[in-house]
Amino acid sequence: MGRAEKPLDPDAGPLPRFAHGLRELRRIAGSPTYRAMAARAGYSAPTLSGAATGERLPSLPVTLAYVEVCGGPREEWERRWHALADALSARPVAADDDEPAPYRGLARYGTEDGALFFGRDQLVADLVALVREHRFVAVVGASGSGKSSLLRAGLVRELRGLGERDGRPAALRICTPGPTPLRTHAALLEPVPGDADTVLVVDQFEEVFTLCRDAAERAEFIGRLLPARAPADARPADGPRLRVVIAVRADFYGRCTDHHGLVDALNAATLLVGPLSPEQVREAVVKPAAAGRLVVERALTARIVADVAREPGALPLMSHALLELWRRRRSRTLTLEAYEAIGGVQGAVAHTAEEVFAGFTARRTALARGLLLRLITPGEGTPDTRRPAARAELAGSEEAEQVLEALVRARLLTVDGTGVDLTHEALITAWPRLRDWVEGDRERMRLQRRLTRSAGEWEELGRDPGALYRGARLLAARDTFLTADGPAPDLTPLEREFLTVSVRTGRFVQPALVRLRRFVRSRWWLVFRLAVLCAVVLWTVWFLNRDHP
Repeated sequence: MGRAEKPLDPDAGPLPRFAHGLRELRRIAGSPTYRAMAARAGYSAPTLSGAATGERLPSLPVTLAYVEVCGGPREEWERRWHALADALSARPVAADDDEPAPYRGLARYGTEDGALFFGRDQLVADLVALVREHRFVAVVGASGSGKSSLLRAGLVRELRGLGERDGRPAALRICTPGPTPLRTHAALLEPVPGDADTVLVVDQFEEVFTLCRDAAERAEFIGRLLPARAPADARPADGPRLRVVIAVRADFYGRCTDHHGLVDALNAATLLVGPLSPEQVREAVVKPAAAGRLVVERALTARIVADVAREPGALPLMSHALLELWRRRRSRTLTLEAYEAIGGVQGAVAHTAEEVFAGFTARRTALARGLLLRLITPGEGTPDTRRPAARAELAGSEEAEQVLEALVRARLLTVDGTGVDLTHEALITAWPRLRDWVEGDRERMRLQRRLTRSAGEWEELGRDPGALYRGARLLAARDTFLTADGPAPDLTPLEREFLTVSVRTGRFVQPALVRLRRFVRSRWWLVFRLAVLCAVVLWTVWFLNRDHP
């Protein structure tokens, strides 16, 4: 009969219960040895034995082969297998599982994640060599190509590992421009005193175009970066130096040509980041799992390679799918069944997001909609981009705060200090619900961005009445954001007050403007103009014919 199997408790969970049922079939069939079963089933004895351990769900073909050689009902066990597969695929690992995930989902790989960053070895080496050779380097690639991870888990980690004789920097600094790049990061633009260079990494450089509205500050910030390109003999030999690395989205590369000095810098040293090759995708899937002592089914690896390889912008979607597979792992195995259950690479983000929204009431869904749309800047001739916002701008009530926390727990949003951001721009296109919201509210979003800026400027100017909305802007804002019940609920307290005061002030001005407009359109306007013309003619005749001394 062979070696005795470990006892199973069918009440310990669905997997042990399934395996216990298989063992019962074998017992009823007379307890044949697994070697004898293998001769009839076409699968090896260890494979059939492993199907009844209760540690993981066997594949459907193996299950059916086991059932058939034991004389069990095939259709019934096929239904049981699919039901269990669906349950396991939809069930994340318990929240108290403190085992670290080997994948980062939509979040970028940080400087501490270098041990899990695979598939970009050659690109990292090329970037390090470029940075050591040039003082100003640009990294250009599509959204989702992994530029941020390349900088942090690749470049920064490698530079920190250099010896002093190999050119280790005196300091490594990382920033994103934000709406006020010069005022926010002025201190980072000063190199650390000493012989070694200071390396400044400016990630998401496109924010100088999408978030910074002050053209003068934008130009000055760029101007402060460019001196890093000065040749060594342009500064004292013992003076501190700055090396700059910027990462910019490919669709904003053309905007860089607006600055002449930036064009010269980009022409001198630019690294293009493309999609992963099939072999690089395989590394990015399998090697982090191996580091976490996990197994990835070969069929799953092949499927992900087919879905992702050479696809621009697919890396965050792949990483998110892998994280969800890790949360739904069977014992220590990532499975193809779970991958298909979450919709694959393209559907994983939407699957996660919709799981969150399934628990929202209609009111919380509306709050989430307003919150998410505030974190997006609608493109004007360019793709939509994410827009970081202050937490105070998003969570104006206890319920809004709870909605925000739910989206953060689902890794759809990232909180950094007091700021909130979409975890990745891939959300905008990969999540149908959000994509439809953006398309339906595009013009309203543009008006709201302007209202947010105008309200902030009004506050900065001490609530100067001259900064209030008037004319066409007031009418557009009033028609869009004022309802019978007052200002729209998704406005912040400052925006509501700004709009209310603008409308109240506008009421005193509007009647006079309306009377003037009506007068201009009436027949009395023609009479008035004729009277003025006659007066001018009479005065001219009098002036020409008066007596001169």
